Amino acid sequence: MTEATTIGTVHLVGAGPGDPELLTLKAARLIERARLIVHDGLVAPEIMAMARPDARLISVAKKRARHTLPQEDINALLVAEAKAGHDVVRLKGGDPFVFGRGGEEAEELRAAGVPVEVVPGISAANGCAAEALLPLTHREDASAVTFVAGQCKGLSDQNWAGLAGKGRTLVIYMGVATADAISEKLIDDGLSPDTPVAVLENGTRGDARAIRTLLTDLGAMIAREEVKSPALIVVGDVVKRSNALDKFRQSVRAALMVSGELR
Repeated sequence: MTEATTIGTVHLVGAGPGDPELLTLKAARLIERARLIVHDGLVAPEIMAMARPDARLISVAKKRARHTLPQEDINALLVAEAKAGHDVVRLKGGDPFVFGRGGEEAEELRAAGVPVEVVPGISAANGCAAEALLPLTHREDASAVTFVAGQCKGLSDQNWAGLAGKGRTLVIYMGVATADAISEKLIDDGLSPDTPVAVLENGTRGDARAIRTLLTDLGAMIAREEVKSPALIVVGDVVKRSNALDKFRQSVRAALMVSGELR
């Protein structure tokens, strides 16, 4: 009779928003020592380069309407590798428990009797906002912050009233493709069209951009500036305190020059 295989541990590790220097010490140590890394597509190449040369790297990248593996198959993969005796670093952009589906994976692993550990990461909201000098809370502007996903079914049917407005900040993940619908929805739910909004694209990475406009111009600005994911949308008065470039003023000035009203 052969001796039973020891079950491996799955580490759900947050890789942060992109800058390797924002990794926790524990995350960096696990990445550097791991023999098996199952990683998302948003993990920065500089972080993946920290893996040992002989590490087995499995990409489970997800893109809009196209997944390398469905979530159920990712869960099954993690369970199978751990039960085969392998320790696994499950590497996720941002924080595993903030729109990282880490909660689903942890539940599946625990149900299968697999040891699991969560290593928090700096969330995209925290990291990208900090780089843009955008305070998510401020004593004069916002005492509450809400995170929502903008890429989900039934967006128009959800009630977002009260999530943004005076004294509140709204951070929208995965909202670039649905920006027009988001803007329309927030205005329909009572938010002023001239509410400041910022778009934080590729935050903390070499090609990061922080730009801002008014809520009514959100979708149009994203189209004009050719914003691509990953990007966050931040809604609220705190946006005015950031160093994000004011693209609304630029667009108005450009329109006036074209019309001849500004010389």
